[in-house]
Amino acid sequence: MSEGPTLVLFRNDLRIADNAALYHAAEAASPVLPVFVLDEESDGVRPRGGASRWWLHHSVAALEKQLDRLGARLAVRRGRMTEVVDDLIAETGASCVFWNRRYDPGGIASDTAMKCSLRQRGLHAESFEGHLLHEPSRLKNGSGSYYKVFTPFWKTLSSGPEPRDPVDAPSSLHGWEGKVDALRIDDVLPLPTAPDWAGGLRENWSPGEHGAHERLEAFLEDGLDDYGEGRDFPARPATSRLSPHLAHGEITPYQIFAALRDGRGKAGSADVATFRKEVGWREFCHHLLFHNPELHRKNFQPSFDTFAWVSDDKALRRWQKGLTGYPIVDAGMRELWQTGAMHNRVRMIAASLLTKHLLIDWREGERWFWDTLVDADPASNPANWQWVAGSGADAAPYFRIFNPVLQGEKFDPKGDYVRQFVPELAKLPNRYLHKPWEAPKDVLAKAGMELGKTYPPPVVDHGRARDRALAAYQAMKDEA
Repeated sequence: MSEGPTLVLFRNDLRIADNAALYHAAEAASPVLPVFVLDEESDGVRPRGGASRWWLHHSVAALEKQLDRLGARLAVRRGRMTEVVDDLIAETGASCVFWNRRYDPGGIASDTAMKCSLRQRGLHAESFEGHLLHEPSRLKNGSGSYYKVFTPFWKTLSSGPEPRDPVDAPSSLHGWEGKVDALRIDDVLPLPTAPDWAGGLRENWSPGEHGAHERLEAFLEDGLDDYGEGRDFPARPATSRLSPHLAHGEITPYQIFAALRDGRGKAGSADVATFRKEVGWREFCHHLLFHNPELHRKNFQPSFDTFAWVSDDKALRRWQKGLTGYPIVDAGMRELWQTGAMHNRVRMIAASLLTKHLLIDWREGERWFWDTLVDADPASNPANWQWVAGSGADAAPYFRIFNPVLQGEKFDPKGDYVRQFVPELAKLPNRYLHKPWEAPKDVLAKAGMELGKTYPPPVVDHGRARDRALAAYQAMKDEA
């Protein structure tokens, strides 16, 4: 019988380079058996949405090819993490299990129980960092608690030592030569077929570690230089588009910060500092989730438990389909449906419309984004939704209610973004593009439009919606 392997568990760390668990396993004497486990059964684990599952399929497939080239076969399994690991230990005689830490509630609970069980049985169980720049359990504020406001959080994190250099990928692996039952990726994560809704995803993304580093290099060369200003304009290629790669662990923040230190590209220090701060916001979201495990279900601020949300399935559906009558919002919602992503500025406008114009519970929006975003993240998604709604940590003030017309005119002044995703408005002149209901009939006719038929009127009037929202927030405050 062959020597028992070291099991290396892959979950949300689908990469070879800067993978501490894989690095330490490669340095050990025993052979390596890489394992991917799709765990949607353990308590507290949130099943992935459709777009994220599509990405995960391709990312795991890319990882499988990389590992094979290095000399190790990836074993793909499905089930409760602890049970799958116990089965593999029984099948292979493994005495060591390595993994990189997770910070979502279900992942923490599962990994903690697994480590305790393995060590009690005399096995070597070791976890490593790499998903975040900081350990949420260790970073404390002056009173010994966790940070609830971003600015002091980032000041503390960024004033410490510069993040470590990333760990190189192993040049080869001593793969375990024994036999182990494994599933096909197609069986564990089947791709959509009836219908195949992933055409726009395939056109816009390259999942996997190689795609992540290609994306980083392109951003350093062509996007970072304009990042400070350009990131607010959805028609400009000024955002990194690294979030789905980070969410699946195909690249680490250590690798990103190291590339920024190398000075690649032509960006100035202000753009670099702004982008580092955006990565810091991701860290803050994970910091909040670690200390608030119910972040996607419970208001961070309990005062919002009495807020009078409105149940309006028809308005919710119009928002989901990109038929609100507000072009910048509809462009964003259609971009999301077609590509699995939405520009960050437009995410804020769309979320504000749902929670403040329509007074629909932020959890409805969070669930929709969870299913449709390729970068659906258990920390960033709920934290950002609560931030916009006003119920979260360091939240936007309740009276900050975006005017979708002014936002569109300011950040998509020539209408390039709206025309791309709302083609029925393409022939409208810029003057009316973000408020087509104000266009004279002859202008609408010339543009081939009939309001109410080819494009809907606004789902709600901005002025009246703003007054209603302010009244609802005031009622909540009075009740507190």
